[in-house]
Amino acid sequence: MRSEFFRLFRAGLCAMILAGTASQTLGAPAHGIAMYGDPALPPDFVSLPYANPDAPKGGRVVTGNVGGFDSLNPFILRGSPPWQLGHLTHETLLGRSWDEPFTLYGLLAESVETDEARTWVEFTLREAARFSDGSPVTVEDVIWSFETLGTQGHPRYRGFWSKVGRIAQTGPRSLRLEFTEADRELALLAGLRPILQKAQWQGRDIAEAGIEDIPIGTGPYVVENYEVNRHVTLRRNPDYWGRDLPFRRGTNNFDEIRIEFFGDDTVLKEAFKAGIISYVREFNAEAWAEEYDFPAVERGEIVKSEIPHQKPSGMTGFVMNTRRAPLGDWRVREALITAFNFEYINDTLTGGRQPRITSYFSNSELGMDHGPATGRVRELLTPFADSLPPGTLEGYSLPDGDGTARNRKGLRRAMKLLSEAGWQVENGRLVNADGTPLRLTVLLQQDGLIGQASAMMDIYARALDRLGIELRIEMTDKAQYAEREANYDFDLTMMRRSLSLSPGNEQMYYWGSDGVDDPGSRNLMGMRSQAAEAMIRTILNARDREEFVAATRALDRILTAGRYVIPIHQYSVGRIAHKAQLHYPEDALPIYGDGIGFLPEVWWFEAEE
Repeated sequence: MRSEFFRLFRAGLCAMILAGTASQTLGAPAHGIAMYGDPALPPDFVSLPYANPDAPKGGRVVTGNVGGFDSLNPFILRGSPPWQLGHLTHETLLGRSWDEPFTLYGLLAESVETDEARTWVEFTLREAARFSDGSPVTVEDVIWSFETLGTQGHPRYRGFWSKVGRIAQTGPRSLRLEFTEADRELALLAGLRPILQKAQWQGRDIAEAGIEDIPIGTGPYVVENYEVNRHVTLRRNPDYWGRDLPFRRGTNNFDEIRIEFFGDDTVLKEAFKAGIISYVREFNAEAWAEEYDFPAVERGEIVKSEIPHQKPSGMTGFVMNTRRAPLGDWRVREALITAFNFEYINDTLTGGRQPRITSYFSNSELGMDHGPATGRVRELLTPFADSLPPGTLEGYSLPDGDGTARNRKGLRRAMKLLSEAGWQVENGRLVNADGTPLRLTVLLQQDGLIGQASAMMDIYARALDRLGIELRIEMTDKAQYAEREANYDFDLTMMRRSLSLSPGNEQMYYWGSDGVDDPGSRNLMGMRSQAAEAMIRTILNARDREEFVAATRALDRILTAGRYVIPIHQYSVGRIAHKAQLHYPEDALPIYGDGIGFLPEVWWFEAEE
């Protein structure tokens, strides 16, 4: 009887241990992970749905960048590297599918595992994973990369690292990260940290790396040669370890990618017309319609491709620095938005072909409704009702101009708002109670890709002058612009925030108050909103898509009604002019359209017969 008792006791104890283990691990390691729900692709998928697995390998593509470079290390703060470099030469544990809102599949890691609450994540490395010099990728390399980039790397890596409580090896090819905060996105972000080779940096300070210190990566391309501020040539690694992975099938097809650098966008476009570079992206619908009729297009040597997408509009426009008076007053910001005669400016500069951004997440299901808040959105916002910008709960839409050059209706409304804020016209100048005139400075980068910005401000300055406001337009080079932007030395400046179908931690960097007055914050407008931060936390911890969508729509209301940015037009379609030998899967476009992971990643070269 005694032996039977202990047999049953041991059986019960084992059952309890197994049950506890099961509740912690939530099943077996998986081939991918999605922010919400399950990955769309099965474990045995053949290729990404927007890649052509039969695409030929070979050929050469030349792209153009505006500006210069003085670094080939995209992982540290020092220097200015080509923006494409990290995506082509280095890899992460997991890779992103651009045909799903936010889903990752195994890349350097063959599997990912986490618990239901996502308080930790574990990765198992592929045995075949190799650096470009042929050495294996080890758990030691991965842990070193997390720790080093999190403490010495570019600031964009440090926010994630601050939320890691522990990182440790758990097996010959596996490691686990444990998190200190409730944030369901962290398990995915861990899969997107770049992996570097520890041995390369033994006894050296990666943060002080020079131009010649090119980080060794695992990616399909390696740097073959370069000339500072002139060009960088990348060569496809013939021994690339991952060429047969389903995730890589049909991608990285060019033998050579060359990046040429130009002083301004006009020179870059002329180089394209002359056949020096292989493709350009055009952001002006008017230019797309009117200026691409040169002989190479007419002969069919150049093809114009339009790439639709389903992602949010994001926010492009002129951001107002609320750290500076009187821009901390929403009435002044509303007046400045009202005085910006978008309809006339858009018609003048783009032929009216590009629609205006109406909110930060417009053009997607995440965008706010413009009437009163209802349902779950209202429930989320109501606890903050006393601190919300006017119109957040009631409904807010951008003011419309009358379409004429003078926009009298808009200027009258703007003047009324300014008067309510304590500003009056004296001797043709708008002054406050102390007699101080309202002068604003808009900071623009010389030769930026959005070439219309200066022309827009010229028109806008004339409108503000009729209100008695002086608008000074200051153009600076790239280095001066970066310095002044980092120190918030502007009243208005151009801002572009691309937003995804799965917003997450980056929203806190864009709109959160932590470090808002420290140099280099990405919160350019200087907003401080407990309500916005609460919505972001709800986004990060939502267990279902309904809660996630409601929280994002609520955040969109707070941002839009905050009147922090003068929005301009959205880029509702990608426009690429390219040599006829360049091809892409036209019938299988990703939901994110053109962007990182599309060109040059899934394009290929096919010589004319």
